[in-house]
Amino acid sequence: MSLVFDSTFAPRYGEAIDIAANVKRITVNNPSPFTFHGTNSYLVGKETLALIDPGPIDDAHHATLLRVIAGRPVSHIFVSHTHRDHSPLATVMKDELGAILVAEGPHRPARALHIGEVNLLDASGDTEFVPDVLVPDDMLIEGDGWALRAIHTPGHTANHVVFALEGTGILFSADHVMAWATSIVAPPDGSMSDYMASLDRLSQRHDRVYFPGHGGPVTKPKTFVRGLKAHRKMRERAIIERVKAGDRTIADMVRVIYRETDPRLHGAAALSVLAHLEDLVDRGLVQTGGNPAIDGVYWI
Repeated sequence: MSLVFDSTFAPRYGEAIDIAANVKRITVNNPSPFTFHGTNSYLVGKETLALIDPGPIDDAHHATLLRVIAGRPVSHIFVSHTHRDHSPLATVMKDELGAILVAEGPHRPARALHIGEVNLLDASGDTEFVPDVLVPDDMLIEGDGWALRAIHTPGHTANHVVFALEGTGILFSADHVMAWATSIVAPPDGSMSDYMASLDRLSQRHDRVYFPGHGGPVTKPKTFVRGLKAHRKMRERAIIERVKAGDRTIADMVRVIYRETDPRLHGAAALSVLAHLEDLVDRGLVQTGGNPAIDGVYWI
């Protein structure tokens, strides 16, 4: 199944965009190859609000959120995961607004580091984040005129969770599913086997639209999720083919598989290949000496 990405998105920094009844999107001006045009924050409700993913520490975005909130009470702040482009401002605004901070849990890797391994993603993790409520899978949190259901979707991070707005068909998909690009799955923070299982979980739902952490909406979620899974399976086959062709290192595989990708993303691509190789080694489809590693040697 072909996967078509949609990169048409106008961030309109400093503005709140009405995207559904009582749902507004505000985008942080933090564009990058990894964040697209920036991180999306969402305000849900009319009188008493919920805030989803306040974003990084950014004075202009902080001021915009406060201006749009306009003195209304914010009962809950929901955080999808603890990357620094999503969660740090939540801690500041929790104290400022007297809101309850809701998340799956604190930042943690998907697995323990192997001996001698360095976590290349340390700088991206918000290790200071401490939620007030550790939301279990499938828990419904109700507010004033809204209810958000937590759906655990580990893969991009171990603590990634998406939130479904009950009775609307809307799902806030954060970094798990985005219309503009595939999600980065990078060990040890991420896990490819977890990510694929989370895609399967969402494919069983019947949401009508996803509002992601970056970029515009996913308007045909079931079709798009099937396409994402097919894309990952295609990438898995490409890795197996490169190993069969004699590529022994991740660097060799990236040079061929990602030859048309922005070179600035090759580091992330290497970690994505490692995520696939961890899964392939675990399933006995590829061999390596010891634990799969970014500088390891692989064969079949």
